Amino acid sequence: MNLEDGRFLVSASRYDKLLKENGEEQLKKWGLVRVSEDFRVIALGLPVPGYYGNPLDPPLRSRFQARNVSTPSYKDTFDLLAANYPTVPQDKLSQLLSCAFALMSPESQALGLPDFPGDNLHIAAQLLAYFPWYSVRDAVKKLYPYETLLNTEGQRAVEDILNSFRIKQEEHIPEIETISVGENFTNAVLKCQGKKAAVLVPCGNITPTSTTDIKNYVRTEFHEKSLVECLESHSCTDICILGPRGCGKSTLVNRLAHKLGYTVQPIVLYQDMTNRDLIQQRTTLPNGDTIWKNSPLVDAALNGNLAVLDGLHRLHPSTTAVLQRLIHDRELQLYDGHRLIRHDRYDDLAATLGCDKLKESGILRIHPSFRIIALAEPPTATNASWLNPELLTLFAYHEMPSLTKEQELHIIESLCGKVPSEILDIITISHILRSSSDATLQSLATSLSTRQLLRISRRAVSYPLQSSYSIIQQACLAKFLPPLARQALESVLKRNGIQHSSFSENRQSEIQFSESSVTIGQTKVSINKTVDSSKVPDIVFYNIPQHVLLLERLIQDYTLGEHLLLVGNQGVGKNKIADRLLQLLNLPREYIQLHRDTTVQSLTLQATVRDGVVLYEDSPLVQAVKEGHVLVVDEADKAPTHVTCILKTLVESGEMILSDGRRIVPNTDIRLNLSNTDNIIPIHPNFRMIVLANRPGFPFLGNDFFGALGDLFSCHAVDNPSEESEIALLTQYAPDVPLELIQRIVTAFAQLRDMADQGLVSYPYSTREVVNIVKHMQAYPDDSLADTVANVFDFDLYSRDLRDTLLRVLANHGIHIPMTAEEKKHKDFVQLTVDRHSGLDVSSPKHGKVDEKGDPHVGGNTWAGGTGGRDTAGLGGKGGPYRLDAGHTVHQLSDEEKASVPEHVRKAAREMAQKAFKKKLEEIKMSEYDASLYEQFSSAVSNQVQALRVILNSLQAKSKDRQWLRHQTSGDLDDAKLIEGITGEKNVYRRRGEKEPEVGAPQTKPKRLRLVVDVSGSMYRFNGFDQRLERQLEAVTLVMESFHGYETRIQYDIVGHSGEGYGLTFIHNNGPPLNNKERLDVIKTMHAHAQFCMSGDNTLEATEHAVSSLAEEDCDEAIVIVLSDANLSRYAIPPKKLTQALTCNTKVDAYAIFIGSLGDQAERLVAALPAGKGFLCMNLNLLPQILHQIFTSSILKTR
Repeated sequence: MNLEDGRFLVSASRYDKLLKENGEEQLKKWGLVRVSEDFRVIALGLPVPGYYGNPLDPPLRSRFQARNVSTPSYKDTFDLLAANYPTVPQDKLSQLLSCAFALMSPESQALGLPDFPGDNLHIAAQLLAYFPWYSVRDAVKKLYPYETLLNTEGQRAVEDILNSFRIKQEEHIPEIETISVGENFTNAVLKCQGKKAAVLVPCGNITPTSTTDIKNYVRTEFHEKSLVECLESHSCTDICILGPRGCGKSTLVNRLAHKLGYTVQPIVLYQDMTNRDLIQQRTTLPNGDTIWKNSPLVDAALNGNLAVLDGLHRLHPSTTAVLQRLIHDRELQLYDGHRLIRHDRYDDLAATLGCDKLKESGILRIHPSFRIIALAEPPTATNASWLNPELLTLFAYHEMPSLTKEQELHIIESLCGKVPSEILDIITISHILRSSSDATLQSLATSLSTRQLLRISRRAVSYPLQSSYSIIQQACLAKFLPPLARQALESVLKRNGIQHSSFSENRQSEIQFSESSVTIGQTKVSINKTVDSSKVPDIVFYNIPQHVLLLERLIQDYTLGEHLLLVGNQGVGKNKIADRLLQLLNLPREYIQLHRDTTVQSLTLQATVRDGVVLYEDSPLVQAVKEGHVLVVDEADKAPTHVTCILKTLVESGEMILSDGRRIVPNTDIRLNLSNTDNIIPIHPNFRMIVLANRPGFPFLGNDFFGALGDLFSCHAVDNPSEESEIALLTQYAPDVPLELIQRIVTAFAQLRDMADQGLVSYPYSTREVVNIVKHMQAYPDDSLADTVANVFDFDLYSRDLRDTLLRVLANHGIHIPMTAEEKKHKDFVQLTVDRHSGLDVSSPKHGKVDEKGDPHVGGNTWAGGTGGRDTAGLGGKGGPYRLDAGHTVHQLSDEEKASVPEHVRKAAREMAQKAFKKKLEEIKMSEYDASLYEQFSSAVSNQVQALRVILNSLQAKSKDRQWLRHQTSGDLDDAKLIEGITGEKNVYRRRGEKEPEVGAPQTKPKRLRLVVDVSGSMYRFNGFDQRLERQLEAVTLVMESFHGYETRIQYDIVGHSGEGYGLTFIHNNGPPLNNKERLDVIKTMHAHAQFCMSGDNTLEATEHAVSSLAEEDCDEAIVIVLSDANLSRYAIPPKKLTQALTCNTKVDAYAIFIGSLGDQAERLVAALPAGKGFLCMNLNLLPQILHQIFTSSILKTR
């Protein structure tokens, strides 16, 4: 085998033969190295497929002898554990093993349950032995956190296994009686249910202070119980705490570390972290020599610290694999050749060989106090695969749910004092959102985490309180939520009596200065004194009421010590407002702008090579931390969230580890008292961050910074100014422009912004564009208005539909520019219902005579196309073979008369209808493409099709967004591998490219849409009344045209229901229509079915079947949309039944759109359905818009 330094490995026999022939000197010249005859390779691996990874290449596989290591038998495992832990009752041990082996059985694997970590059964037995009150169910949950790991069906399966072995839930609350600190280990005495247990627990070397609790820690029964449970597991193994953001994971770990005297080494994990980042990194000495520098994890292992791995769910599986040997065996091979081994093994070797020999051999001792605690968020729809069977074997898992309402209120009042009733309302809403079964409401709950509620309460105690409505809207950034999510939130607030109130929002605020302070509204703050006046922004800023109110809220949060997050559209003044805040307070600014190429290293340090030495220059972030300046992070949404997430510990606890090994710590940290503080940077008490980000979602193609880190900041939505504020602003920019013209421009842009919110135009026109227009008019008053406006709208010149929309809106506001679009005419109709019994009988069904004149015919049984008649094809009558609409006003017979038709007449009519239906289908298939007919449906939804395809295109583009491919032999030099380049490595470059899927990763699944259409007879019958059938056919056209070309990402099918049944397939997901002819065929088939089908309704059955059958498919996301005419009461179907059908499976997002109604039936149905699940669509133009909302909300939800 060739080595990279030019030497060559030779087998022992071959080397010895050459040695006899040529001598040792010659072999050294040739660079030959002898391989020991005792050298062997033992490879460990998992079966692929079955697990993620590379299958063995045949040439490699053939060189190994296989040996399958199977799971030990039940009896062997029982005997081993009984011998090692004799104090465990045999019935408990039997229950534990029975459950474990049931979960490892092929039957459980067939259910899709992850592998049970059988190798960790000794940890469960150890817990049962140490703590006599420990239940078997709790021991199983520590190894197999099924309530967090599995979906509802999986949890039910595990519960069934536990119940079958009579493993019951036992409530017990252990307490810590005493902890006496010793060297490396502490003797902890725990008690529960009258029993005591004394165990040796690893501990640090810091003696806890006389103060019992750490700062901002509030003792609650829940947290004390969690603390003791973590202490129990800590005595046996490393642990992982699973819980949602803001539930107190970090606080609990700090409390445990404080109790045991540990020094905490926080290590923020991120997606791009490599094995070297986690273990050792290269660096250079002042003379240019390269050395390996230990990572914080290795330092923690050597010094006996508590390593806290924050963000385990973000770490790539290949990097996580490095932890396996360190956790299981307490051994680790370093890149510089050193090897870490467990303390007892080291002590045995030192007793035999001596410490000097081990030091020469590069063997280092892992401190006996060393422990790892990992923090992670539970698996979700977007990161469901991170907690895999390999990770299950590493830790004892502790599930940490959100606090109860009472516990949360106790913590808030303990830290903030008595809170007003408005805060109680907000806490109530937060728990309603958390406990909701609706995924949309659950996602909103993260914006009202415990951390955010504490921030809101601190503000409420210190400053005049806003209304509960405004606070919730601000915390959730409701202004920027998708329409359905915003509607669902509004519905929850309304049901709980929280209404919009503007008592404080409408008050006028002014800015007043004095020598040493500034007053904004009712808030007075001191002006900062600084020597870095050159870094204080000096800008032109015109005060308008809306911005002054926002500045007052920002200054209040700044005074409370909060970091700020401003979110808004482009051009609304986020930078201006941030700079104005710093200008008012005389605060120096450091500025950093992020982009999609921003890395963790570039965010913290800037590496350069000078004279062969890599030098690290502090980034603006580090400079702001040192000097106490305000760091403005612009375009935060452009950087990947796995990069910006490293800001978490800096904002949350004031700690961060830099790429060069230095560490930022709070200015009260105990490590600042040590003698060597060269690598420690105390955070300045005046340091603050102001983060600026665009709103999440389309058309902004950045990442959702607010969704990832929003609860760490005090969030403020920056919107375009109100019309009054915008007029006040523009008159200051352009005092010579007529006020009346400014007013017209402002109202026109206000309408365009409303249209953007509704999805009718894609671009969110901002104040920046309006300012540019009036500044141009101020500077060049002789230019025409049309030329000035073109500076903004020429971007849309080549989109005919958008251009017509813009010209029409501008003309409506008196900005007269020639336009070609015609206004549609509207007519109002009134329905008159007369209830009268005809007294006439039916004979036999027939088509009837055709009136060449097309006159209307009411009653009788002669003419085809009449209304309210007998025997003939028409509308509103009885006994006819099928429906026939001649375009006249419909006279409807009562249901009683229609029900009186004899059975033999019904049968004859049915046979005639079937014959006519088959003939109609033949005509459809044989006829040529009718362009004018299809154009009627296509043109009505062309604007919505275009808007929806723009969104789908961005979804496709984002999924194929090129990424940085590292470790390349050509491309751009990778700053993170500068030292490797100095040492001669070749793969130190990076380049843009489409990342290949991980080997063994599941194939990307398409999103699935099922449109359930109503093709019942009432759709055809009442089409002349409210055009419900035409609206439905336009909706189908919208779906077919919009999704054409995106079949690999989104697969859809269209099924129908009527009196005939609920399994009517018009489009199959594997064969969507490819051209207008095929799309027209679908429309004609639906129209024909509605004309010829039997009366009846199967809405409920069709909905249940669509949801349940789609839930069984293996897809990324499932959406069902049910179109109905709300004619359910006629068939005695209550709204509750429809609600149950729509929500019968949580895997599927189901919605109902009512496109017709007799009376207020549809309105009552929408009110009875869950928020955001029902829509009323009686306007011809609203249906595509509603579909647009559903598609954008659901499809972009998991981008």
